[in-house]
Amino acid sequence: MEIISQYGSWLVWITAAFGFFMAFGIGANDVSNSMGTSVGSGTITAKQAIIIALIFESAGAYLAGGEVTQTIKSGVIDPMQFVDTPDILALGMLSTLFASGAWLFIATKMGWPVSGTHTIIGAIIGFACITIGPSSVDWSKIGSIVGSWFVTPVIAGILAYAIFASTQKLIFDTEQPLKNAQKYGPYYMGITVFVLCIVTMKKGLKHVGLNLSNSETLIISLAISLIGMFFFHFYFKSKIFTQSANKGTFGAVEKVFSILMLLTACAMAFAHGSNDVANAIGPLSAVVSIVNEGGKIVSGGALTWWILPLGALGIAVGLITMGQKVMATVGSGITDLTPSRGFAAQFATAMTVVVASGTGLPISTTQTLVGAILGIGFARGIAALNLTVIRNIISSWIVTLPAGAFFAIIIFYVLRTIFN
Repeated sequence: MEIISQYGSWLVWITAAFGFFMAFGIGANDVSNSMGTSVGSGTITAKQAIIIALIFESAGAYLAGGEVTQTIKSGVIDPMQFVDTPDILALGMLSTLFASGAWLFIATKMGWPVSGTHTIIGAIIGFACITIGPSSVDWSKIGSIVGSWFVTPVIAGILAYAIFASTQKLIFDTEQPLKNAQKYGPYYMGITVFVLCIVTMKKGLKHVGLNLSNSETLIISLAISLIGMFFFHFYFKSKIFTQSANKGTFGAVEKVFSILMLLTACAMAFAHGSNDVANAIGPLSAVVSIVNEGGKIVSGGALTWWILPLGALGIAVGLITMGQKVMATVGSGITDLTPSRGFAAQFATAMTVVVASGTGLPISTTQTLVGAILGIGFARGIAALNLTVIRNIISSWIVTLPAGAFFAIIIFYVLRTIFN
């Protein structure tokens, strides 16, 4: 309690700096890999990806603001265990932010797409173990997270393989690929919109009081998807599309999938923002709340007005300055992507998110997307995969949890020495 009363304002400023650093890492790594397929396939440019990411990530994060402090624990520890030692929790949140930012920075420099959520969970485990003890950690939750490393990428890979194979059989490996793209394109559009609506309502809008039942969500999603399917049925046969299609058969076919992929990228950025961006501003919000309450820990709390803009700025700076490396790894380092292949990967990721949300399976969007891209590579043949890059990515996943814990322990002891 003495630390909070003596250094309260300093704690807020330092946590803000560390929160910016964590947001920087999320922008450079997490946001970059979610946009990597769109850029790598040539659907959008890196500059357009940055603009899309900023708009939809920020919108998602803003709508998730009411639940932001829940991200502190991620089901791993309960902050109320620190009710008698709020200064320890404050220093723990500081160390968690810096440790997560440090690992994301290192991973980004190496071009490794890693999970920001898993990074911060590892950091929380580290400081919890050395303060309260290993018993304070819900180890069953950790087991589920480790299991998700294997389950969700496999699910996404199988789905991506199936989607890619269907586009090859129905469209690309036919005598009239453009005509078949115009024929089957609206159906792909309808299915895509249906899944993205479910993702948005279940994952992206779950924090705004939109308490829809599963049946209501399905009915609304189906209605919107049917509207989208009819619209694109006429668009793909319109003069506007036909004139652009005359520039080249396969180029025109890929344009159909470019539209699908852009929709998917926007929806996934929104869902990512509503869930994962809170990793940076959640711990910061916790420290600000503890200081403002004079050392009292509350289970929930309103988001201070300047925290979200700080997080958004950190994400923007990270994405602009360092995002290219992870984009390159996801977009072209694993296997070569075209709009149709990239769409299959993104769509498989969205479908896996829906499955995971419905079953309660813990999920990392990063690992799911990489699994989907691997599925595309396998569909093209093992020679189409860069096995060295894949080995490095999987190794980085395994190291993420202990790396977060290791950095958090070191930073916690350093901070405690400084403030004591």
